[in-house]
Amino acid sequence: MQRIKNNLEAEYNHGSRGGFTLLEIIVVVFILSILAAIVAPRIIGRTDDARIAEAKVQIRNFETALKLYKMDNGFYPDTQQGLEALVEKPTTEKVPTKYREGGYLEQKKIPLDPWGNPYIYVSPGLHGDFDIMSYGADGKEGGEGVNADIKNWELQQ
Repeated sequence: MQRIKNNLEAEYNHGSRGGFTLLEIIVVVFILSILAAIVAPRIIGRTDDARIAEAKVQIRNFETALKLYKMDNGFYPDTQQGLEALVEKPTTEKVPTKYREGGYLEQKKIPLDPWGNPYIYVSPGLHGDFDIMSYGADGKEGGEGVNADIKNWELQQ
């Protein structure tokens, strides 16, 4: 009986040792590496999608502000006055006579696109009363994917 008790104690003490073996650590690192390889590209791709969506929303905000500007003043700011006319009353012809106090955007400065480039504004536009666009991640006209231009006249209504 004493012999069985000694064997059980020996087995119990051996199983309760502290720390991990090198093999166990390698297996855990390997599993984490596989998970990172699967998850990382999905997260990185979402960042680009989020920036594109942000640019589209901002272009829509500009459109709304420009329509309010026209309702108050009877015309859109021209290309020279640009989007700045939405946050600061223009001083060049055509000067609006019913400019809204505080401007037409919540921000006091025209935001840059999500890639740090200015939005392009043309009025009168080639595709409507005005054209607004972001040249995408590369900041150059044209491109595909994340570098594609985002244009107000191509956004779905």
